[in-house]
Amino acid sequence: MNELLSSYLPIVIFIGVSLLIGCALLVAPFLIAYRNPDPEKLSAYECGFNAFDDARMKFDVRFYLVAILFIIFDLEVVFLFPWAVSFGSIGMFGFWAMMIFLGVLTVGFIYEWKKGALEWD
Repeated sequence: MNELLSSYLPIVIFIGVSLLIGCALLVAPFLIAYRNPDPEKLSAYECGFNAFDDARMKFDVRFYLVAILFIIFDLEVVFLFPWAVSFGSIGMFGFWAMMIFLGVLTVGFIYEWKKGALEWD
């Protein structure tokens, strides 16, 4: 029984160290953080102007469409890097599979372009 418990000792040590680090990271900001922010710190940021409406207001669908298009073409780049690295070993099948994938994405891009999804009024 003692051997069984000693085999779990590294796991117990790992959990103990992770709990210690986690608690230290949770407590440290309360002990170290600067508590008197200036007006510049409390001002609006990122968008450049103060909030003027409810946070739950409706957004234009084009914002979501642009986000989806970004994700699609971001995934295209993510698939192109491993393909380019292993290009020498995958042969003609891998080449044509990627060409079909890029073709489908190109058709989708042309469709979105023709529908006017990339234009802001």
